[in-house]
Amino acid sequence: MATLLDALETPAPLVDLERLARNLDRMAAFAAINGLALRPHIKTHKSTRIAAEQLDRGAVGLTCATPFEAEVMSEVCADILLAHPPVGQRAHRIAALPPQVRVTVALDSMRAIEDIGAAAKEHDRRVQVLIEMDMGMHRVGVQTADEAIELARMVRRHAPLDYAGIMFYPGHIRAHVDAQDAAMAQLAGRLGVLIEALDRAGVRPRVVSGGSTPTAWRAQEIEGLNEIRPGTYVYNDRTTAGIGACEWEDCALTVLATVVSTAVPGQAVVDAGSKALGREPMRGGADDGFGILLEYPEVTVTGMSEEHGILDLSRSDWKPAVGERVRIIPNHVCIVVHLNDLVYGVRGDVVETSWSVAARGRGLRQATAWAETR
Repeated sequence: MATLLDALETPAPLVDLERLARNLDRMAAFAAINGLALRPHIKTHKSTRIAAEQLDRGAVGLTCATPFEAEVMSEVCADILLAHPPVGQRAHRIAALPPQVRVTVALDSMRAIEDIGAAAKEHDRRVQVLIEMDMGMHRVGVQTADEAIELARMVRRHAPLDYAGIMFYPGHIRAHVDAQDAAMAQLAGRLGVLIEALDRAGVRPRVVSGGSTPTAWRAQEIEGLNEIRPGTYVYNDRTTAGIGACEWEDCALTVLATVVSTAVPGQAVVDAGSKALGREPMRGGADDGFGILLEYPEVTVTGMSEEHGILDLSRSDWKPAVGERVRIIPNHVCIVVHLNDLVYGVRGDVVETSWSVAARGRGLRQATAWAETR
């Protein structure tokens, strides 16, 4: 039965159901029109409910960052990419997914090939492999075509592994969408040279997978790219809007908070601090603070402790009262979702539904496995 927002204890994460549906529809349509396979990253929503909606709209599979995420998503998806090096126990855990799930992993080292190869043999399953390339993020990924060629050939020697192609994450491109021309052109140029080198070496990639919401809307400009892995687009956030990858009206998730104090002049305090909003600074923009108010976008969360958020009222005519409720658009929505067990779906001021953040944390299997070794 639907309830009013007033019935919720704060702080609470809210998702505007109309905005969510619009975001899901827009990305699905974009991928289809441009002939791109959509394999969304679930790191933002961590929910089987939202994943199922993405798959219903044509997603070819899902991208996960942890084995636990993959385990949870295997309940609704039979095609999963682990976009994180499968080293050590991660390799065995991902290889232990249900046999009906098609498993792909991304890696950039011989050690990872050996680990996932051994795990695949142990579980008697075929595992597809993408060689991860560093295209400017400088986080993971091999640096040269020669390294990628060597790893691709190694994968082919490690049955039951199957070399499928390459992947990259252009997370270094954080400029406003209208100012990405040079960075996108450089990315496309490097990728073209790489694919040509792989082709000449006899390891042409079937899959060329690229990620990130900030660059997704220009993915069709990158020749050779045939799969995209955006994640944040489902909810969006202050950073995404700030760089022009969405409009403010596309920010579907907000944190409902209550004003608990106005005792200090020039500010108000809400009950949403770092344990509700995270402590992520703005990325790719000049704005400061940790979030803005949906109702009063001139008001910024300028400071936080664990359970307190400080609202700067210096640029606003708003006179908050203790007990008043506000909605905060966070800087980084993925962190906020991970801090919660439950998300509320709302339409206007009515709570229509809720769903579990089922893939948050590392999962009980990890703790159980450790305990069994003691």
